[in-house]
Amino acid sequence: LDSDELREYTQMIIDQSDRLKELVDRLLGPNTPPKRSATNIHSILERVCNLVQIELTHHINIKKDYDPSLPEILVDSNQIEQALLNIVQNALYAASQDSHRNAQELGAVTIKTRFEASKILHGNTFKKVIKISIIDNGPGISEQIKSTLFYPMITDKPDGNGLGLSISQRLIDQHKGVIEVDSWPGHTEFSIYLPIQEAEQNHNG
Repeated sequence: LDSDELREYTQMIIDQSDRLKELVDRLLGPNTPPKRSATNIHSILERVCNLVQIELTHHINIKKDYDPSLPEILVDSNQIEQALLNIVQNALYAASQDSHRNAQELGAVTIKTRFEASKILHGNTFKKVIKISIIDNGPGISEQIKSTLFYPMITDKPDGNGLGLSISQRLIDQHKGVIEVDSWPGHTEFSIYLPIQEAEQNHNG
């Protein structure tokens, strides 16, 4: 290729193909633990933003609100990237549905990171936790699918397969993390909590 831009996009396709192949192999193969290494959560989020930038329209803004003081976290970066990518893509789709907004208001997705102390995840108390919030100003999640949102094959996208959020939840669960959702018309917020260190005590005794 004679263009730096084309070479960059081609390399991105190759990298993503390799990452997805490994992810599928691991999801379909034996239930092996994640390959963890110390990772900056913002480097994962930047890769996700670079990927979705390609499909962005000029009617949607991505806003970043990062806490630069967050420490590195021990995660499988491929798995966390996939989990966050699925949620961000859903948020962008929701933000593009503008029938509930006035003509001047743009679709917006905000990606926010924060530190939280003493958060209970899966019944255990973690002293230090990273919270990643993915917020869109779309129409909100329909009441019909709210309670089954993370089930496979549940979607309100016309061409969706309903697997994205189910896979995201499984990948976050493997990291002892949790996904929470809050949604109403004009605001949907996915909050992903990932422990920075091991649980300090069992909440159930």
